[in-house]
Amino acid sequence: MRAFRWIAGVSLAACAASSAGAETLRDALLRTYASNPQLTGERANLRATDEGVPIARASGLPQLSADSTFTENVLNTNNASIAQPRRTASAGVNLSVPLYAGGAVRNSVRAAERRVEAGRANLRSVEANVFTQVVAAYNDVLRDEAIVRLNQQNLRVLEVNLQASRDRFEVGDLTRTDVAQSEARLASAQAQLRSAEAQLISSRETYVEVTGASADVLAPPPELPNLPADPQGAVSVAIDNNPALQAAQRESDAAGFDVRVARAGRLPSVAAVAGGNYSTTLNSVPDVNGIRIQQDGAAATAGLQLSLPLFQGGRPAAQVRRAQAIESSAIERVTQVERGVVSDARSAFAAWQSSLRVIQSSEVQVSANRLSLEGVRAENSVGTRTILDILNAEQELLNSQIQLVSARRDAYVAGFALLAAMGRAEAQDLGLDGGALYDPTANYSRVRNRIWDWDSDPQPTPVASTTVGTPAQTPVVTRELEPELRHDVNPYGVTDGSDAASRRGGDATTRPVDTNPANPDS
Repeated sequence: MRAFRWIAGVSLAACAASSAGAETLRDALLRTYASNPQLTGERANLRATDEGVPIARASGLPQLSADSTFTENVLNTNNASIAQPRRTASAGVNLSVPLYAGGAVRNSVRAAERRVEAGRANLRSVEANVFTQVVAAYNDVLRDEAIVRLNQQNLRVLEVNLQASRDRFEVGDLTRTDVAQSEARLASAQAQLRSAEAQLISSRETYVEVTGASADVLAPPPELPNLPADPQGAVSVAIDNNPALQAAQRESDAAGFDVRVARAGRLPSVAAVAGGNYSTTLNSVPDVNGIRIQQDGAAATAGLQLSLPLFQGGRPAAQVRRAQAIESSAIERVTQVERGVVSDARSAFAAWQSSLRVIQSSEVQVSANRLSLEGVRAENSVGTRTILDILNAEQELLNSQIQLVSARRDAYVAGFALLAAMGRAEAQDLGLDGGALYDPTANYSRVRNRIWDWDSDPQPTPVASTTVGTPAQTPVVTRELEPELRHDVNPYGVTDGSDAASRRGGDATTRPVDTNPANPDS
């Protein structure tokens, strides 16, 4: 079963219910499917490829042409006794119906049809790649929002820690070194927060580039279904379904037909021909002895035309060899793409499995670091731990939390990339039924049998949406952290100092710690 509508399923409904008003991954994919320039451009490329079939068929259809001439005899020194006309005009019609062309037309049509099939597979491949970009950008925003929140939380903890250190320094319980360490760690946290905010802005701008709209509030993505149990299962499905491999195979088939077309260049061709013309002197013949001679007349012909190449300077042989070399290249291209598909499937499976294990380890690490921080704080209160121990424990907790949210992002993106490598990450697989899916066969059916020479499509206009009017992204985060990532930001019960720090915007620039006259040498 190829189709599995995971985005329209129960998982998404649950996510939507818990994040009312938030944009879902399905919303982002739908918008991207309708307006991403990579997709709309590839659809235009496929429509251009579709035209290769009627172009190839045209060589086997009747050819009708008309010609006419008009001649004015400006100077005539002929001394013939019969008067010459001063002007002449003629018109003719010629019809040629190909009967046999050595198989060139038939094989040209077959090659064009294989290239249409390759174009459809390429469109599927572009869809999967673009959707993978959307999933990555979506999860990048979620990850970076969480990292900004974690850094903000850490900053508040360090502000409180600094105020508590100052209070203890005032009473002589800590040294100026302890306070300086707290100030330094707070300054470092501020810098780390600014870097996280810059990364969030970058991720949001990438999201705008890929989807065409801003990332306001994003709902958690649904679970990925039908992931393989082992890498060999992933490879087996990928070999059967990967669109890039299918496109390479169709291109190889088309190159084989091109060889047959080249061979037809040294075979005879037969055509039925017919023609007719009419010529007149437009009453421009002078009278001769009072007699006007009319030279007007009409003629018609019909017959068969045989063309038998005897010697063409080796051109047909060179064309055959060139076509064979191109076919050989296309065959090797299939092997190359197949290797890439196998590698991508195995690598994506390994990355997905690795990220899942990192998630498990990080969850244990976060829990252990939280417990460790609580213990270090308790031991510091009885004098067995230093302020630096507390600061290090807080940093280790932050690092493990960031590692956890990053691993969750990596696991989801790797899982979706695995689906894409297996050929299961296209529009019909994802159940994007918010509107009509693009039918790659509709244009082909429309143009395949059209033979009117004056036919054309409307003037092309942009389909993809522009992002010029999209506002610049900001690092403002309204999404709250998950409960498992939150911790007490005021373990010391400090109020005035932390409030003051908040009012200062977390500014770490403070008075020198050694200016207390009551404790000048501490």
